[in-house]
Amino acid sequence: MDAPSPLPPAFSAWFASRGWSVRAHQLALLEEARAGRSTLLVAPTGAGKTLAGFLPSLVELTQRGGERDGLHTLYVSPLKALAVDIARNLETPIREMGLSVKVETRTGDTSPAKRARQIERPPDILLTTPEQLALLVSHRDAKPFFANLRRVVLDELHALVTSKRGDLLSLDLARLRMLAPQMSAVGLSATVREPADLQAYLGGAGTPSGLVTVKGGAQAQIGIMHTSRRLPLAGHVTAHAVGDIYAAIQAHKLTLVFVNTRMQAEFMFQALWSVNEETLPIALHHGSLDVGQRRKVEAAMAAGKLKAVVCTATLDLGIDWGDVDLVVNVGAPKGASRLMQRIGRSNHRMDEPSQALLVPSNRFELLECRAALDAVVEAAQDTPPPRLGALDVLAQHVLGVACSDGFEPDALYREILTASPYAGLDRADFDAVVDFVATGGYALKSYERFAKLRRSKDGLYRASNARVIQQYRMNVGTIVESTMLKVRLGRSRPARPGGQKMLSRGGRVLGELEEYFAETMTPGDTFVFAGEVLRFEGIVENEVVCSRTSAGTDPKIPSYAGGKFPLSTFLAARVRAILATPKEWAKLPDEVSSWLHAQRLKSRLPKPGELLVETFPRAGRFFLVAYPFEGRLAHQTLGMLLTRRLERARLKPLGFVCNDYGIAVWTLGDMGAAIARGALSLDDLFAQDMLGDDLEEWLAESALMKRTFRSCAVIGGLIERRFPGQEKSGRQVTISTDLVYDVLRRHQPDHVLLRAARADAATGLLDIGRLGQMLTRISGRIVHQPLDHVSPLSVSVMLEIGREAVHGEAADEILAEAEAQMLEEAMA
Repeated sequence: MDAPSPLPPAFSAWFASRGWSVRAHQLALLEEARAGRSTLLVAPTGAGKTLAGFLPSLVELTQRGGERDGLHTLYVSPLKALAVDIARNLETPIREMGLSVKVETRTGDTSPAKRARQIERPPDILLTTPEQLALLVSHRDAKPFFANLRRVVLDELHALVTSKRGDLLSLDLARLRMLAPQMSAVGLSATVREPADLQAYLGGAGTPSGLVTVKGGAQAQIGIMHTSRRLPLAGHVTAHAVGDIYAAIQAHKLTLVFVNTRMQAEFMFQALWSVNEETLPIALHHGSLDVGQRRKVEAAMAAGKLKAVVCTATLDLGIDWGDVDLVVNVGAPKGASRLMQRIGRSNHRMDEPSQALLVPSNRFELLECRAALDAVVEAAQDTPPPRLGALDVLAQHVLGVACSDGFEPDALYREILTASPYAGLDRADFDAVVDFVATGGYALKSYERFAKLRRSKDGLYRASNARVIQQYRMNVGTIVESTMLKVRLGRSRPARPGGQKMLSRGGRVLGELEEYFAETMTPGDTFVFAGEVLRFEGIVENEVVCSRTSAGTDPKIPSYAGGKFPLSTFLAARVRAILATPKEWAKLPDEVSSWLHAQRLKSRLPKPGELLVETFPRAGRFFLVAYPFEGRLAHQTLGMLLTRRLERARLKPLGFVCNDYGIAVWTLGDMGAAIARGALSLDDLFAQDMLGDDLEEWLAESALMKRTFRSCAVIGGLIERRFPGQEKSGRQVTISTDLVYDVLRRHQPDHVLLRAARADAATGLLDIGRLGQMLTRISGRIVHQPLDHVSPLSVSVMLEIGREAVHGEAADEILAEAEAQMLEEAMA
């Protein structure tokens, strides 16, 4: 006799009608939910994670009878597009099983009227984002709204917990556990190095969570594209591979072409269309495009109407779009886990191998691609260690709680300790954050505008007035992008015969670009955006007005400050290992292995744990090139500090450049000769104490530190970006935060936001923490190689000099000429 099905009859019949059998991990999650335990599901792409996450909720909702008792399940996704996609996919089983279950989405694109209605009459299942959840828990009706919440489903949890968004989400989960004590959580994650970290995050500090792991899945089929044109030594646009990428698109049904930045997306889209003789339907998708345009692309993908989509990280999470049968990753992956995430978009089924091609932009990137491939074969992961919760995020959360029912400090402190990133929060730090939110802190408390909390007679802290609440609600979130301007089609026309031209704004909005980029253009300049060449007409209020044009031989490509991925420490170590192991070079293309052999012949190659420093003269200057392999952010900070030290040594530094792999500094003084006669010590130059006084002095005058503080001030609520009728430009916000920064540094150097900015600098914009680890690793292991001219390895770093100023089609030719000339010198 067959054992009874653990699923209700309607569910068993639905699985059978599709020819499916319920999987073990889906049943395991059902059992965990029945036990009331929070659980982490770790599974590869295509394992049915999403259905497993919702199955307990759907079963419970069908067994409740006809009564609706408010919100049952809350689903949180890192992407708006993913929430919309999940809603579409959930509707199918609900409709086919005839379930009386109401599903809705709530994102930044949801109308205010619908959001208000959702508070009054919540659906059974609400799909949302971390920012919308923060708004919900800060609502004055949060307690009744969440009273009957039974489950929270956190999708792509591994991607959520690595940033300040994860800090904010952890605090909101702690709040939900207080508002709905019966709630349990389900975390859905790709394979990670330490599942225990995610389990702690999911259940809260000190509360164990269950773990369900899915093994197996077809091995991904990944290769490195060997292009018909020579692989350059430097450059990031991958122009040499456009023809080969187009051929791969022709040979497949639907290809996702991933790039690392929005600037690269615009370039690659234009480049592919320039060779698209068959007029294949190729689309563009990135975060700065208008939401309407993104939704059209997504709908066309789902309907199978596209041949390829050029995209950024906006599509690299768990969305299942149509029949993607190839993923092309343009440029180096920067991390093995990120690469696997993107590859999983191809053949989004567990039993079919994902198909992917890596397309390096230059020879160093080929080494990185090779390291990533080896890591994927070994199933090695490079997920970062758990974060320590940021104080500026905590300040935002404290204000959010005050906007709801208010809080008593002791109770809120105990609640916050259950959020795993804040499990070690000192009471003194918590009190300092509350004081900052309430008064602005010691240095600012005399200014009424910074007083955001008042203490009521019942002892609770509450928002001081309605304006504070509105300000919080309009500025919630932890993503602080550069100020964006809308890009609108229009035309310029004369106001009267012979008069000054006027700008007419009548066309549609194409998307957004960063204010600083728009300010570099003058009327008549051309630029590439949304896959078109546009003529810049001018800036009107908060909009860039432009017109379509076929003219413009050298259009600019907008760059976005937030689009740079750092090279992971894990992959950097593997690249160093490849360089130090000549037998590994057999796996590399001939042009790359011969390049490394030439370096070994003309100079030397760095060993693991060692720092190679080369010095040589060139064109009346003296150069020092080092190869730390610690990523561009850490190298930029290192360059700033090295030039300060070289200035003190009277070697007259003129500048520096860097990439993810190396750094080049040039001076008027002969550094090689100074090292030879003992006047300059490399051990002293790269000593760990550069992160002491040198760093503090530089940070005190650094624009980068002020930019870091600006982000913390916006997140922490000190400076609002938006308020009705008072939208601030990027310049206004920058001026405001710069003034406050100077005041705090003078009068309250231990202010909460200054501490938050220093913590960000250590891991983010300046990567000081990683730089410190590198200086420790190389201590006593610096190898100096004096040379008469550039080395083969140094050419890739040297070519960065002046590259940023080159735009358009001429860039590749100029770079190629410089590369040929420099390589000839290196091989002399």
